Amino acid sequence: MAIITKITTQKQSDDRFNIFLDDGSGERFAFSVDQDVLIKFNLKKGKELDEFDIIEIQYGDELKKAYNKALDFLSYRMRSMKEVEDHLRKYEYNDAIIQETIGKLKDNRYVDDLEFAIAYVKTGWQTNGKGPTVLKRELEAKGVASLLIEQALEQYDQEAQVEEAINHANKLLKKNHNLSTVLLKAKLEQYLLRKGYSYSIISIALEEVQFEQNDNEEMEALMKQAEKAKRKYSHEEDYQYKQKMKQFLYRKGFSIELIEKYLNEGLNE
Repeated sequence: MAIITKITTQKQSDDRFNIFLDDGSGERFAFSVDQDVLIKFNLKKGKELDEFDIIEIQYGDELKKAYNKALDFLSYRMRSMKEVEDHLRKYEYNDAIIQETIGKLKDNRYVDDLEFAIAYVKTGWQTNGKGPTVLKRELEAKGVASLLIEQALEQYDQEAQVEEAINHANKLLKKNHNLSTVLLKAKLEQYLLRKGYSYSIISIALEEVQFEQNDNEEMEALMKQAEKAKRKYSHEEDYQYKQKMKQFLYRKGFSIELIEKYLNEGLNE
């Protein structure tokens, strides 16, 4: 048995206390505890502690430290339970401490993966225009269960998805006037897929945006693309020059008819 001989406040933290014990060999510093732990275990001068008491007190103090670390981590923004667990593991808390801390956080409603997922979807959709596929993948990486993700995504209905996909498409169109209709459509589809939209949503969105060039716009786009190739192939003989220009422009999505018109009617001069 050991007896508490002295309790002092730590200089750098008013809510932590140093506990001094005497087990018969003289007074010595034994451990420090949080104020809540001090109160919970009724620690005071003269109290006797056995080995089991000390282990229990120190476990309670580790739990309090972990809980405070978690609260600090949560003070910046909402987190998933896995994010909190991963954060606590960086401080080398053991699994028992982490799981008990998570349980306490859940009881006090500081963590709730469904609420987190709902807020995450809303922010990702309304602030960054992310599609459901991307949001689902990101939530899975944060450890949120599939069922909860599906519940959170219910707020992101087809109408909202189409609206966001159209917004993305229109922004992309403003930056890509010099592409053929074929290449522009492919670029739009790939871009929207990367943003997290399904083929069905992309199909609906593309029906609502004007990406198809008329004949004059298509020729203008071809001529701008051809300028790049002309500099590259200008040293070639006439036949080779035309063949390489055809191949280059065809790969850019322009029709053979339009390419022939460009090459045969002196538009490349």
